[in-house]
Amino acid sequence: MALNPGDPAPDFSLPATGGETLSLAGLEGRKAVLYFYPKDDTSGCTLEAQAFNGLAQAFAEADTAVIGVSPDPMKSHDKFREKYGLAFPLASDETKAMLEAYGVWVEKSMYGRKYMGVERTTVLIDRDGTIAKVWPKVKVPGHAEAVLEAARAL
Repeated sequence: MALNPGDPAPDFSLPATGGETLSLAGLEGRKAVLYFYPKDDTSGCTLEAQAFNGLAQAFAEADTAVIGVSPDPMKSHDKFREKYGLAFPLASDETKAMLEAYGVWVEKSMYGRKYMGVERTTVLIDRDGTIAKVWPKVKVPGHAEAVLEAARAL
């Protein structure tokens, strides 16, 4: 199910780095960027994490939380966050319930082989819990900057 601007953001509660539990309710009153990525410590995912991390202060000044979400287990997230000094939390959705609710757990194809995986997608949620903008099939270069501009405009 594809999400569109104006839709209510699907509720979630997930374990995250730093021993946190992150939920939609916990973000209430704040803008949030949920960026969904396939796998910790792979080239594209690392570049995306570093791009968001490089703008962490600017997102904070825009009163916008940044959260990375993938199906990787917490142990992998903790190592990935520590290795690259990420300033924002990474949430783990091993059950894929949130990934499915946000429409990012999809059938993919590589070299003719079909498999299920995360479609690199970013969702900007407004302070009232509605979807403000969705970036499907993200290409990493320049993406974090575009998300920041949209967050500032809210």
